[in-house]
Amino acid sequence: MHMENFAPIMFAGLVVIMLIGFPVAFSLSALGLLSGFVAIEMGWFPAGFMANLPLNVFGILSNETLLAIPFFTLMGAVLEKCGLAEDMLDSMGQLFGPIRGGLGYSVIIVGFILGAITGTVAGQVIAMAMISLPIMMRYGYNMRYSTGVLAASGTITQLVPPSLVLIVMADQLGTDVGQMYKGAWGPSILQVVIFAIYTFLVSRIRPHYVPGLPVSARTLHGWALWGKCLRGIIPSAILIFAVLGSMGGLPFMDRAIATPTEAGAMGAVGALILALIHRRLNWQLMKDAMEGTMRLTAMVVFILIGSRVFSLVFQGVDGAKWIEHMLSGLPGGQVGFLIAVNIFVFFLAFFLDFFEIAFIILPLLGPVAHKLGIDMVWFGVLLCVNMQTSFMHPPFGFALFYLRGIADTLFKNGALPRKVESRDIYLGAVPWVAMQLLLVAIVIFFPQTVTVFLDKEKVVDIEKVNLDMPADAEPPPAPDSNGVNMEDPFGNEKKSEETPAPAPSQETPPASGDAPKQ
Repeated sequence: MHMENFAPIMFAGLVVIMLIGFPVAFSLSALGLLSGFVAIEMGWFPAGFMANLPLNVFGILSNETLLAIPFFTLMGAVLEKCGLAEDMLDSMGQLFGPIRGGLGYSVIIVGFILGAITGTVAGQVIAMAMISLPIMMRYGYNMRYSTGVLAASGTITQLVPPSLVLIVMADQLGTDVGQMYKGAWGPSILQVVIFAIYTFLVSRIRPHYVPGLPVSARTLHGWALWGKCLRGIIPSAILIFAVLGSMGGLPFMDRAIATPTEAGAMGAVGALILALIHRRLNWQLMKDAMEGTMRLTAMVVFILIGSRVFSLVFQGVDGAKWIEHMLSGLPGGQVGFLIAVNIFVFFLAFFLDFFEIAFIILPLLGPVAHKLGIDMVWFGVLLCVNMQTSFMHPPFGFALFYLRGIADTLFKNGALPRKVESRDIYLGAVPWVAMQLLLVAIVIFFPQTVTVFLDKEKVVDIEKVNLDMPADAEPPPAPDSNGVNMEDPFGNEKKSEETPAPAPSQETPPASGDAPKQ
């Protein structure tokens, strides 16, 4: 066997073990170590090459950027349980409810706001479904539209800053987290607009799918209603500005005063303050939030370690060159590469979690994209838009799983008049997945949707640079190889220039015939 044939075999083995269903972190480690032993036995690299593995693992554990993940996870876990989602959905539902599709609009808007302060899909989908699904069914909303809008609005959180996926993307692509956040704002807002346009079209084409609520369903009116809306929006806006603004992650901000880790810590403190304001801060909330943070952080670290074991051996057998030659030769240049990569990632998302895709696949694709001249922020945000679909399409759409579970719980508790069928959940997700793929196409062909908010690099035109020097100035003699000016080795000329000569005395010397005074 030749070494150039071993990289494709390793990649095929990677696909197989991912389809088996065994935990990916341990599967990757086992595959990487086994492949490393084979490579050493075949003489493709020395045994000492594997000594780089402990250094790689230590580099992972000392990465300060990834330290932001537990802080943002804790912030989201606290906000899931502090009652913010309930208050915002109730007030927004009453504000938009009387118009056709009003509950859909409120779910989309609240999903966007919660995505900007929580960053977790599970809690967002569950919280919104518990509150909105019974109301939608009670007032005659179409079941497939209801389940689709709830699942899709929950997945917006993967794209809206401060998304955990964007932190991982920035780390893997070697770019700034704040820049990645700025680039994600354009597609995030565009995603909300696309969802709202679809809801508007449904309300016009099939108005019985999204009827307006009767006026009797509104318990708040006037300033009381607006006050409740603002009580949910204003604290959220302050937290968003404090967290993202401090790290330069908001549009039109070109200065950062905090690192992502410091901003995450500040966000966790802000979440605790919001929980205290809503009178939900207690030991049980803290215990649940910290347990959830611990599980997610441990999962991320083990996946990252497993992917480093695999990638070290894969790089050692020239796997990166094989990937580069295979992808850089695609027709269409940058656009052809981006289309092929996004199709590949879309199908991988049927079976892999977004963290697994980011840690395993992205290090293989990033160097090729950089060589093709693709902006790394644009590339990372584009893949993040694509990975939204991993929560929506079968068979392993986690948002659909969460919705399935909460719908069964609500039916058993009597909150739903009838059971929600799995067919309605999966078919209801289809148009929303199509809209997410539409956004992928828009970002590919219109990169300005990402780059419009990025910091512009200052370009200096060399042709317009003028260097003014005095006309009579002569250049100093060049020093020799030891840096000594042989024409003035002791630097006397320099000293004379720095220390002016003393002025001559102004006293008149005495005449020769005059005796000096005693």
